[in-house]
Amino acid sequence: PSCFYLMLCCLAFAQRQVTVQEGPLYRTEGSHITISCKVSGYQGPSEQNFQWSIYLPSAPEREVQIVSTMDSSFPYAIYTQRVRSGEIYVERVHGDSALLHITELQDRDAGEYECHTPTTDERYFGSYSAKMKLMVIPDSLRVISISQTLNKVERDSLELKCEVSKSTTQHSHTSIAWYRQKAGEPAMEVISLSRDFILRAGNTYAQRQATGDIRLDKVGETTSKLTIYNLQPSDQGEFYCEAAEWIQDPDESWYAMTRKRSEGTVVNVQATDKEFSVRLETEKRTYTVGEPVEFRCILEAQNVQERYFAISWAFNSSLIASLGPNAVPVLNNDFAQREALGQLKVAKESDNVFVLKIYRLRLEDSGKYNCRVTEREKTVTGDFIDKESKRPKNTPITVLPLKTSMSVEVTNNASNVLEGESLRFGCSLRSGYVPQNRVSVTWQLVDKQNRRSDIVRLDRDGTLLPGPSYSERSSFGGIQMEQVQPGSFTLEIFNSIKADEGHYECRVTEWTRTLDGEWQMIGERHASTQVSITALDAGFAVTAISRTPGVTYNESFDLQCIIKPHYPSWVPVSVTWRFQPAGSTEFHDLVTFTRDGGVQWGDRYTGFRTRTAIEKAESSNNVRLSISRASDTEAGKYQCVAELWRKNYNSSWTRLADRTSNLLEIRVLRPVTKLQVSKSKRSITVVESRPIPLNCSVKSQTSLDSHFAVLWYVHKPSDADGKLILKTTHNSAFEYGTYTEEEGLKGRLQFERSASGGLFSLTVQRAEVSDSGSYYCHVEEWLLSPNHAWYKLAEEVSGRTEVTVKKPDNHLQVNQTQKNLTVLENQWVTLECAVTNRTSSASRLSVEWYVWKSGHPEKEVVVRLSHQGTVQYGELAALSDMRSRLHMESPVPGIYRLTLQNITVQESGAYDCRVEEWLLDPSDNWYKRAEDLSGLTTVTVKQPDAALQVDSAISNLTVEEKEPFQLNCSILARSSEESRFAVTWYTLRLKEGGGRAGRSKEEEGREALLSIDQHAVFSSEAGPWEGRLRFQRLSSMLYRLTVLQAGAADAGNYSCRVEEWLPDPKGVWYKLAEEESGPIAVLVQDAGSTLQSIICSNDALFYFVFFYPFPIFGILLITILLVRFKSRNSSKNSEGKNGVPLLWIKEPHLNYSPTCLEPPVLSIHPGTID
Repeated sequence: PSCFYLMLCCLAFAQRQVTVQEGPLYRTEGSHITISCKVSGYQGPSEQNFQWSIYLPSAPEREVQIVSTMDSSFPYAIYTQRVRSGEIYVERVHGDSALLHITELQDRDAGEYECHTPTTDERYFGSYSAKMKLMVIPDSLRVISISQTLNKVERDSLELKCEVSKSTTQHSHTSIAWYRQKAGEPAMEVISLSRDFILRAGNTYAQRQATGDIRLDKVGETTSKLTIYNLQPSDQGEFYCEAAEWIQDPDESWYAMTRKRSEGTVVNVQATDKEFSVRLETEKRTYTVGEPVEFRCILEAQNVQERYFAISWAFNSSLIASLGPNAVPVLNNDFAQREALGQLKVAKESDNVFVLKIYRLRLEDSGKYNCRVTEREKTVTGDFIDKESKRPKNTPITVLPLKTSMSVEVTNNASNVLEGESLRFGCSLRSGYVPQNRVSVTWQLVDKQNRRSDIVRLDRDGTLLPGPSYSERSSFGGIQMEQVQPGSFTLEIFNSIKADEGHYECRVTEWTRTLDGEWQMIGERHASTQVSITALDAGFAVTAISRTPGVTYNESFDLQCIIKPHYPSWVPVSVTWRFQPAGSTEFHDLVTFTRDGGVQWGDRYTGFRTRTAIEKAESSNNVRLSISRASDTEAGKYQCVAELWRKNYNSSWTRLADRTSNLLEIRVLRPVTKLQVSKSKRSITVVESRPIPLNCSVKSQTSLDSHFAVLWYVHKPSDADGKLILKTTHNSAFEYGTYTEEEGLKGRLQFERSASGGLFSLTVQRAEVSDSGSYYCHVEEWLLSPNHAWYKLAEEVSGRTEVTVKKPDNHLQVNQTQKNLTVLENQWVTLECAVTNRTSSASRLSVEWYVWKSGHPEKEVVVRLSHQGTVQYGELAALSDMRSRLHMESPVPGIYRLTLQNITVQESGAYDCRVEEWLLDPSDNWYKRAEDLSGLTTVTVKQPDAALQVDSAISNLTVEEKEPFQLNCSILARSSEESRFAVTWYTLRLKEGGGRAGRSKEEEGREALLSIDQHAVFSSEAGPWEGRLRFQRLSSMLYRLTVLQAGAADAGNYSCRVEEWLPDPKGVWYKLAEEESGPIAVLVQDAGSTLQSIICSNDALFYFVFFYPFPIFGILLITILLVRFKSRNSSKNSEGKNGVPLLWIKEPHLNYSPTCLEPPVLSIHPGTID
């Protein structure tokens, strides 16, 4: 079962399946709809095509074609215009999925939609289309809100209503959202109610919704109300509501069928006036000890009841009481004790009136009184945070003691001083002073606002107490008071400030001791002097001037910062030059001449430091800024800022004033360009794989230091614009264009620049035909600005070079000479193929050898040497041993030789070679440019001529019975040194007949004795000779057969037959020739008494028989030898048997029988070479 399921899964996987978005879908008229379609399990390319059709309710069986991804003519006429206008189109999501878009749905678009995918499978298997229904319903959503303009005040409330209705019969939900939009800004969501009835505020209003300031309520079946409490100025803008109608699709997802917005309501929010003022009132300024005083702090503000304020009371700048929003007073120091004793009261009289009342004044109550009002804001958590704080002018009061008779005189060192100079005062007691009494001296300052402040006080017991405002200053030695002598006191104020200006009053209180030992004030006298202090910043002004508002690169310019008035050298002034670069809106500090005479550079423009000099005049605070080697960096607006400083008593610094000068605009101009590029046109034609030289000449340039960026373009007739090949930047960096990457030019480009710098060359190596076109260069002139930044000054285009690239001409030539060769079998034959000319020395050649044999209709391939150096054998060589006997070589370029080793007769034929010339194109691919055939070489292979010769001389041999006899077979000549011989000995039996007086011979039959083949294999011996034959091979040309124990039956004629065998080139032996020797007549005598023995036994008869006939036989023998030798010399070229000269042949042996019955037999045997 598992195998069966696996098979089903595999089949299902391979089955095409088309799925569309599940229907039915409900959409409103005029809306934008998308329907998805996906195909799976397909074969073929990953990008499938989709075709959409519709079946209208009026004709549900009729297919109406809408749109296709593969055929622009697919739509029917009723949809053609909508498809062309883009109202209906198909969006491809992936290769196998797409979306059908209908941007403006119409009522007639309702129906059943079919998505069809044309097959790309090998066979039809699965589904190729799917359908779904689309229902088009009217758009019934209505969103109504009254358009109006509302003017509100900050913290008012705002209510807006929006009516949303629909009449859709299908189940749908609506969502509503309120938005606020300001001019030029995107709409901002205020609050929304989703389709799932989830209320959510926008990011800006989330916090206010949490505090309840933002609400969205349903006040009717179709009406909702937006409420905003505590309007803020940021709420100003146009408010509108937007509603959407949602429907749930069959896949349970929600879709917004339509979305509409109402008309807007313009809301203006006027901010409330939060300003307030404070004043302090009292009845009079001078009191006597023990009198009451009341201070009234009056607050003037709007909506005081809805705001929170805190009040604090101060005496001589020291906090004495505070009153928070809860109206609970908190007192400090001895005022808390006096309040506990009922001598003092701090209270809130009304929302805007606060009272400080002292019931019994003391002398020490004299001084400056003030109140400070601080507005506080209550946060969501209930905490208060401080906002704005204000206070009126100090209100001083004087508490007078009992009268005394003293008189006081005050002197000063100068009535008018410059701020920062020291003040020296003297206070002397004149008449009425009682030495037994004690005095306390207080120095006070009454400023122009008539505010009195204690400077320093010398108590009656000699204790020096600085005033509250001067205690710190006194601790640093800035205030010094001394009693020079009794009744004479001095006050010195160092490093005066503008606040020290006013009336300096020396107040002397006379004390006398009462009876109870307590000291009692009896009177007070005072005198004053006026001191005017000229503020350092009085008339303080700064002006910036320049005589060179416009300069060229590398020129210098000066900027002057003139400060007025002329201050003494001890007055510290810092001057800062500020700079606003051209095109920027912000100023940044360039350099500062500090108050202590140092120079401090800004962090922003460090490049100025090397080209800028700053100088301060010795006689004034004027500062000059000199800038050399001007560049774009220095172009812009300059401004000097002067700061006036004062060194405080605690050695700290206070900036009294700062002044900003007028703007100075400095224009830095680039030099006028002199760039000229050659506009000459030319045309060149190059052969493929040769370089294309392109030149770009700069005829003139602005500066000798100019650098150039060169952009090389090619324009082809099929292109509208030129395409970038290569860009060499001014700093010699290379950037390749997309055309170079696409055409593979990157490795073939070579860029050069002449030493003089005005000539640029681009060489396209290994040109291709596709490189033809119109080439030109675009030259940019770059100069180095004074701040070492390169800038482009000018650019110009050169003339065009028309380039035509053609393939090389064919110059291949092969030697056409015809040849005829005749060779013997088994020899080597060398065939030559000579290339006399070629197209290119860098080309490669392939050589193919053919043979045309007689009787064959077509040429056959012998062997092929490809241009890559590989050898391929033809069928003729592959099916035989010819492959092992072929040898190819090329001793010199252009000469190719084919050697056939051990050639056979079957390999005779007409041979030629076909030469192909291959060239390397610029893409490093070899292609065949030409081919040519050589002349025919006719090869005829013959077998060797037969030259076999066997000794054919006739000889006689007489042997006695039981004796052996020898049969020699001598080969006089052979056809080849490699030949072998097969030798067979034959006998011709004789049959006797006739009378006794004579012998008649008759052949009885030819019979083989023994044979030896060319491989030295012996045949079996014939029956009569079995065991009596002995074979000897005395040399390669002489064979001997010895017959043992001769008998009468052995008499007869004997001969040998010689066969000459040669091996062909395949190693197969074949018989070339055969020849038979001359006969040898063999006579076998009986072993009994003979005539010869009788003669030999009788001496007289022996001499008669042997000596007398000898001369006769000698003469006869010489005659026979001369005749025989002469005949042999004519036929054997004077050679004897086995090629041995006759002079080396031993004397012949004569065997004869001196009887009348048998003639003598002459037998000549070959001699031995010493």
